[in-house]
Amino acid sequence: MTEYRTERVGRLIQEKIGALILEGQIKDPRVNSLLSINRVKVSRDLSYADVYVSCVNPEGSVVKGVAGLESAAGFIQSWLARQMYIRQMPHLRFHEDTSIKEGFELVKKIEELTKDEGN
Repeated sequence: MTEYRTERVGRLIQEKIGALILEGQIKDPRVNSLLSINRVKVSRDLSYADVYVSCVNPEGSVVKGVAGLESAAGFIQSWLARQMYIRQMPHLRFHEDTSIKEGFELVKKIEELTKDEGN
């Protein structure tokens, strides 16, 4: 039951933060609408939530976006607490998500290997 609840809370946090970013309600200039929240992992006791962020732009903008989100974490947490009606709002920790980039690199390497074997 606990795992199901933490997953639901994580999905809701992901949805709400994504909407905040898209609507431009976070006024930090480092946070742009090209940032996306890939996943949110909430601890079992709801004390913290790890938010994984990626971006369509090159790597530097993801690092800047994560820094902007970290500086706006207080605003985001208070906004989420008013929207979500849960007893304890998890402390948000933002991280750069490199899994998509690593996946593309892996696919490129596989394609290169298959080309080399074909010749």
